[in-house]
Amino acid sequence: MNKFAKFQIFVTLLLFTVGAFYGGYYFGKRGYLFELKKNPPEVRVINRSPSNDKVDFSLFWKVWDLLGQNYLERPLDGKKMLYGAIKGMVNSLGDPYTSFLEPPVNVIVNNSLNGRYEGIGAELGMKDNQIIVVAPLDGSPAKEAGVKSGDKILEIAGESTVGKTLTDAVSKIRGEAGTFITLTLQRGGDKPFNVTIKRGQIVTKSVIWEDKGNGIAYMRINTFGEETNNDWSKVASEVNVKMNDLNAVIIDLRGNPGGYLQSAVYIAGEFYSGKPVLFEESATGVQTPLNADRTGSFVNLPVVVLVDGGSASASEILTAALKANVNATIVGTKSFGKGTIQTTKDFEDGSGIHITVAKWLTPEKVWVHKKGITPDVVVERTEEELKKGIDSQLDKAIEVAKKL
Repeated sequence: MNKFAKFQIFVTLLLFTVGAFYGGYYFGKRGYLFELKKNPPEVRVINRSPSNDKVDFSLFWKVWDLLGQNYLERPLDGKKMLYGAIKGMVNSLGDPYTSFLEPPVNVIVNNSLNGRYEGIGAELGMKDNQIIVVAPLDGSPAKEAGVKSGDKILEIAGESTVGKTLTDAVSKIRGEAGTFITLTLQRGGDKPFNVTIKRGQIVTKSVIWEDKGNGIAYMRINTFGEETNNDWSKVASEVNVKMNDLNAVIIDLRGNPGGYLQSAVYIAGEFYSGKPVLFEESATGVQTPLNADRTGSFVNLPVVVLVDGGSASASEILTAALKANVNATIVGTKSFGKGTIQTTKDFEDGSGIHITVAKWLTPEKVWVHKKGITPDVVVERTEEELKKGIDSQLDKAIEVAKKL
């Protein structure tokens, strides 16, 4: 391989790294500068924080050349090697929410945020270095097969998940509708068991509502995706038109794994204005408030929020904001506990990257990461209730709403 070709590949790697920050919210505040020296092949990474560091790429090129000259199976796939190098660099950070997505996986992830994809219909997460089910979606193949929030995924199609990233797990579980995937799960300290799930076409409506009587509007948010703001506004308008005597609102966030942070900010603005929904805290400790800044239609209404172990990220942001600013009553079980913010960047080849860029704090500046939010009224749904379709948590939320 000639020097020019090496230089092109090197610049491509560099651009992938820089591209992850370019155009993002944090590029100006905590960006990176790079100095390139062709001989020796060195990149000097000048970080504003932490301290400066030097990265010598000569070892990378030695390994690249050795593989090209000696590896048995030919020809080598240069793009696959490039993606592998980038994924290795990203995974070395040890953050399950910072990941490089190859084009097919990036399409799947983007579609799932918008409530449509083919798979089993379960949001995955990482807890104590173990891949778990954050929440199976309502009506999904996963939920119908008995998969539950908090289940540990020990194996996927007979392959151990030890050392696997969330991206690896998602790409292996997702697949064409009508095909099957077998997962080895563990529930609490029980004996591991296998469950075979038929993949399906997953289409999730982000917001639905129902009149629960006594002037109580029940509003369920399934995900915080691209269409959630529009869906919420349509539902909120419908509630106001059809319920002349609106006394309280129940917001159901159970099993909602989150999504776009701005949707949580938008929905909070339906209930109050001019006060923080959350604070973003940068790597340097700078805290920036994101306020509810619109005039909503549910101001001064009593609010009850339903959460469980599958309520994460944007769900927790909205829950904490409503608790702090309108004294909402929280019912259910402790939430998941994801307190970091990711920015995303899509590249021209269809690949993408998600990067953890900040923490989010509640309006009281509390970080709920790995802790979750404990409800004011704790209600566990028993196995017997689940089998019989009894929703004791919602029943309690309605009971609480009647008294507010």
